[in-house]
Amino acid sequence: MDLPRLETILTRYEGETWDLIPVLQDIQDSYSYLPKDELLVVSERLNVPLTQIYSVATFFKMFSLIPKGKHQIKVCLGTTCHLRGSGRVVESLSHRLGVEVGYTTKDMQFSLDTVGCLGSCAQAPVMMVDDKYYGRSTVDRVPKILKLYK
Repeated sequence: MDLPRLETILTRYEGETWDLIPVLQDIQDSYSYLPKDELLVVSERLNVPLTQIYSVATFFKMFSLIPKGKHQIKVCLGTTCHLRGSGRVVESLSHRLGVEVGYTTKDMQFSLDTVGCLGSCAQAPVMMVDDKYYGRSTVDRVPKILKLYK
C-alpha cells in the first residue's frame, strides 16, 4: 500500500459518503486501478461498506480492480464500428498481445478493452491507444499501431 499517495488523494475531500466516486476516480487515475488495500482505507474513512465500494467499482467501466498496463487500448464495438470490422481488430490485438479483452499483458505494457462507443463513427472502425484515436483501423494496421508503443 502506498499510504502517502492515498493520503494525498483523501485530503482533497471532506470524508463524506458522497465523495466515493470522485475518490475512486482519483485512485484509478493515480494507480491505474483500484488496489484492495486502498479500498479498505477508503471504506473506513468514508464510512462506506466495502461491498458498496465494490458494487460501484464493478458497475462503472471506468474502474478496474486489476492493474492496467502502461498503454490502454480501447476498441469500439458500437454498431457502425462492428459492421465495419472492429471485431476482427479486437481478435488481431488479442492474438498479437497474447491477452484476452479486459486483461493486461504479462509485461504490463498493454491493457486491452472494448467500449460501446468512442464517438467517431465516421472513422469506423475506431480504436484508441491511451488518448490517441486511430480511425479506419484494420487488421493490417494493428502491427503498425502497436509498433509505435513498443
